[in-house]
Amino acid sequence: MKALFLIRYGEIGLKGKNRHFFENKLTSNIKRSLIDVADCRIQHYRGRNFVEVINGDSAAVSSKLRQIFGIVSFSPVATAGLSMENIKEVAARELGKVAKPGITFKVETKRANKRFPLRSPEVSCDVGEYLLANTSGLAVDVHHPDYVLDVEIRDHEAYIYTERIPGPGGLPVGASGKGLLLISGGIDSPVAGWMAMKRGVTLDALHFHSFPFTSERAKEKVVDLTKILSGYGNKINLHVAHFTEIQKELRQKCPEKLTVTLMRRMMFRIAERLAEQRNALALITGESLGQVASQTMESINVIEKVTTIPVFRPLIGMDKEEIVNISRRIGTYNTSILPYEDCCTVFLPEFPVTRPRLTDVEEAEKALDIEALVNESLEKTETIEIKH
Repeated sequence: MKALFLIRYGEIGLKGKNRHFFENKLTSNIKRSLIDVADCRIQHYRGRNFVEVINGDSAAVSSKLRQIFGIVSFSPVATAGLSMENIKEVAARELGKVAKPGITFKVETKRANKRFPLRSPEVSCDVGEYLLANTSGLAVDVHHPDYVLDVEIRDHEAYIYTERIPGPGGLPVGASGKGLLLISGGIDSPVAGWMAMKRGVTLDALHFHSFPFTSERAKEKVVDLTKILSGYGNKINLHVAHFTEIQKELRQKCPEKLTVTLMRRMMFRIAERLAEQRNALALITGESLGQVASQTMESINVIEKVTTIPVFRPLIGMDKEEIVNISRRIGTYNTSILPYEDCCTVFLPEFPVTRPRLTDVEEAEKALDIEALVNESLEKTETIEIKH
């Protein structure tokens, strides 16, 4: 079934001399995202992308476009020739698809083709008069209409539509380099990954698995979360790091109250080494200030001392309700709440230190062979290529 979508972007259009880089990245992302969905022709033309569905399910294409970062909104459009007669006829047909007696409407016109003889207000007025005369039960409301009928007049044809479908906005994935997401099975870290992708970051993901203390179902849960995230971008390489021996060592040799802090420092060490191997420029975490013991300002400060690369925390100022709302919207919530524990809940002390001192932590780490533990974890790391 043939269909045509007009795609709009926002801040990409403000990028000045770098604009073409972002436009080309968005176009290539659209092509890649739709290649397995339908037979489509994708074109970029003067501030717009157009997706023509040659053969396939246009509803599936619409569903996929909702997930492509960089798209602010899009519309299924009908085309008309560059004559007022044809524009009016198509406008009446399109409004007739949604119109019911008693509804209100207005016409808005964008005249990108300045050679067209009528100006935008004149086109809107003529089309509106025609619709009132040829469609029963309609009224004009220029302030709060039930429907807005848009007319875009371009160089070769006009595009007419009544629907604007929101996209996720942001920047195209791949426009801002690569980051390594520390992903657990919880609610927060997938949302953090999604928000990093919204700013154009390509993701690798790292999960710490402590078999047999954490089950294979817990690992499968993280695979499923990563698969959902990959639907908003390209494939994601999920690295599953062996963490069992590290947790055993911490339990046997270190003060129980410092376990959480020491565990997070080990995770950051492993993550930084993996980031270097994978050419990732930053670590990304789901930390929210004050939410748990490891996310107080003092804990964050002590934990981050072991890293030299930037750590991005997209959720740092959000409360739990805000994070949950985003997770519901992006489709990760129902998977995140499945009752399979991750390694962060294993050997959790009853009273963890919430304001650790760096000197105490470094003294406790003297009992560990840190380099050997990090190397063993990296050697046993499994990499899974995940595509939605």
